[in-house]
Amino acid sequence: MGQYGYNARFLTRDGIPWAPVMGEIHYSRLPKAEWLDRLRKMKTGGVDIVSSYVIWIHHEEEEGKFRFDGSRDLRHFVECCRDCGLLFFLRIGPWSHAEVRHGGLPDWLFEKGFEPRHNYPEYFRYVDRFYRAVYDQVAGLFEKDHGPIIGVQIENEYGHCGGLSGEAGEEHMRTLTRMCKEVGFDVPYLTATGWGGAITAGLLPVMGGYCDAPWDPRITEIEPSGNFIFTHERNDHSIGSDYGINETLSFDPTDYPYLTAELGGGLQVTHRRRPVASGRDIGAMSIVKLGSGANLLGYYMYGGGTNPKGLKTPLQESKSIGDANDLPEWSYDFRAPIREYGQLGEAYGEIKCLALFLQDFGASLCEMDTRLPESNPLLPKNTEQLRTAIRSNGRSGYIFVNNYQRRQKQAEHRAIRLAVSTENGDIEFPTMDICDGDAFFLPFNMSIGSAVLESSLATPLCVLNQSKYIFYTDLDPSYKFRGEYDASSIITITRAQARQAFKLTQDQDYLVISEASVFCDGSSICFESGEHLRFKVFPDFSIRPNHIDYVGMDGVFYVYEKRYSSPNLKVDVRLRSNDSVLRQAVESRIVAAVSGDLLVSDLPGALYSIDFDTRDIEKMKKNVMHEFKDIRLRVRYQGDRAKLTVNGQYVADDYWSGPPWEIALGRFGFPDSIDIQLFPLLPDDPIYLEHAPRFTNGVACSIEAVECEVIFETRFACD
Repeated sequence: MGQYGYNARFLTRDGIPWAPVMGEIHYSRLPKAEWLDRLRKMKTGGVDIVSSYVIWIHHEEEEGKFRFDGSRDLRHFVECCRDCGLLFFLRIGPWSHAEVRHGGLPDWLFEKGFEPRHNYPEYFRYVDRFYRAVYDQVAGLFEKDHGPIIGVQIENEYGHCGGLSGEAGEEHMRTLTRMCKEVGFDVPYLTATGWGGAITAGLLPVMGGYCDAPWDPRITEIEPSGNFIFTHERNDHSIGSDYGINETLSFDPTDYPYLTAELGGGLQVTHRRRPVASGRDIGAMSIVKLGSGANLLGYYMYGGGTNPKGLKTPLQESKSIGDANDLPEWSYDFRAPIREYGQLGEAYGEIKCLALFLQDFGASLCEMDTRLPESNPLLPKNTEQLRTAIRSNGRSGYIFVNNYQRRQKQAEHRAIRLAVSTENGDIEFPTMDICDGDAFFLPFNMSIGSAVLESSLATPLCVLNQSKYIFYTDLDPSYKFRGEYDASSIITITRAQARQAFKLTQDQDYLVISEASVFCDGSSICFESGEHLRFKVFPDFSIRPNHIDYVGMDGVFYVYEKRYSSPNLKVDVRLRSNDSVLRQAVESRIVAAVSGDLLVSDLPGALYSIDFDTRDIEKMKKNVMHEFKDIRLRVRYQGDRAKLTVNGQYVADDYWSGPPWEIALGRFGFPDSIDIQLFPLLPDDPIYLEHAPRFTNGVACSIEAVECEVIFETRFACD
């Protein structure tokens, strides 16, 4: 697998600087049958390391009765990561937060007469038992055993979001670390979260950054996020602001590399606050972190999920039991790069552009220091000054530019000439316009073969077969070389194409551009799409697929298409409740709002039945089961929240935030009928909504449209 280490600047792998991408996905929040689907999509998205909390309450909800079956089968999940060529990072708590009931601590632990997360011997004994149960599941899968596990995180936000502070907190973290080692967790990297003054106790600190704060106690627009400003500061003051704000760090950042484990890959809404993270939010924030010197991009979450069913109680975070926020009982979608049901979100393509770059150019980037111009703004509310950063080894490097601030319009900068200073003199880039929303980075003095790319208005994406360099831009790339170079070694695509680009390695490297989801399954390439599959590939496949039509060339790319016969899937939406039920629900909602209780009553304001004519689907499943994959339902509704019931069982939910609610019917066995309960939203409800709802007669509580899309999976071996 490799030898792993670190110094004060970066991680290393086999002695070489290493800038991996890490993505969080919770195996216990995902049906076991869907694990490989998500992991393959993560791999193709450029993720190197999968991370996951081992959530205590998911495994020992009843005292002494550990569960590692079904979706809780930790060992099998780690083995799946190994088989997909992914490394693994265990986050063993014992406190996770993770928007779980009691932060992941089991209910029975609070009945023992001591306060959890304090220095009580009894508490440590229960933690030790939990650690040993986890270790038993993963024994033999560590890096030293040639397995995928390279790291373990101890606790989470300790001393910031609960726990002890000062020397008592240091003692607590040292005790957990000693216990972890004594149990047998022998890994190259032992980490602790470091933001907000959290205690790291000598462990390798990992940082975070979110584009907004759904946990914030306010229900108003909050101040612009500092995560869109280039800075040497690593602390995100907004994380855990529901517990308090600490602007200091408990460690000296010059002693450790700048690593992140919780860059928000999206945002999980709470009942009180419902911001909607866009792909541009996540992409621009990530570029800023790279430009600021981060040498590990770690995303929380990378793959959304669904809470498992509790034996005694629901398992989500809830104010009714003393937690800080109210969360959906089931959905942990997070608007992540890979969404709750496996569909790709907006952020997937944005992160993939950076992940592919880091895989091919990250080793040299690691050794580049960050310089910040004095002209940079210090505060994110500054809309006028251009934000830039330079990462350089003195001779070559990259200039990073961000003119994007979430929910804020930035000034446009016309006819700008960016410039950098190197040991061999100044370099000026061609004149360009930098518009509101632009975020990018450009290379200078980049070696390409025997030539040097002095400057360009295009961004490097990846390298194919060690000879073809892929760049992307929406401008004239204006490549300026020193020395002789082969023009055919440079392939330029647009930024939109880069977001849809996949680098696949089979018998050789291929660049595939498609709106479909693309991933590899062993020796096969898989496409997940609607009824019309279209993709471009360079170079052409060694063996052309015989069941996909080759339709011609587009520049250097070979174009393929396949059309499926769309089934006649009829959808009938019926409103079952009447006006008196809605009035009663509204009155109940008013009482809840007046009393300050943010939870609505369980009385639905509107009940809809949705019936499907699935006869054509049944035929397709019998005739081409290897190609039919799923039915994706998009429910456009207005209301506070919604519940999905299948065959009388409550199985899914959603907090309204603006975008449609997406549901994969295959998860529930392709039912002929489902019920959706809506709960009313009133204009004066104490909720922050980024998108404005539509009220009818003073209430929002209706389904506006239901759309169905049939999803197909096309696969072939190209060697």
